[in-house]
Amino acid sequence: MTTINLFLLATALTSGLIAGLFYSYSCSVNPGLGALPDAGYLSAMQSINRAILNPVFFFSFMGTLLLLPLSTYQHLGTGTRFYLLLGATLVYVIGTFGVTAAGNVPLNELLSKMNLTGASTDELAAHRLRFEMPWNRLHAIRTYASVLSFVLVLLACLTPLDKH
Repeated sequence: MTTINLFLLATALTSGLIAGLFYSYSCSVNPGLGALPDAGYLSAMQSINRAILNPVFFFSFMGTLLLLPLSTYQHLGTGTRFYLLLGATLVYVIGTFGVTAAGNVPLNELLSKMNLTGASTDELAAHRLRFEMPWNRLHAIRTYASVLSFVLVLLACLTPLDKH
């Protein structure tokens, strides 16, 4: 196996891990959290947002951000495989990383500053209203983007090189 193929395989692995994380979150965690009362929802999200900041998550999230452009560059001039990887890179950088950095992270930081202890029922409802819908909408975008990016990487893996 060549170095180029090893990088492509690593790219498929990390992008698949992120797509799977966001997909599973959409299928299970969001619906479960959505059923909680306001205080429980906000407290659980604060806890999850702290827990996700760990080396395993950063390895796959940032690893994909680094490996996609590298794999794309390595396949420059290979025809279809290059264009699939270029598409995967653009979708991930803009739709997954960009949406997370510009949308979800600022909302998470806002949530982390909310003092839930002693907040009234109305205050908790207002906090949730400002957070939940925008966060879920952004999460849906990054989920679709990460899954699309992963599919494009898989297609690149299955596409024969057509060097010119």
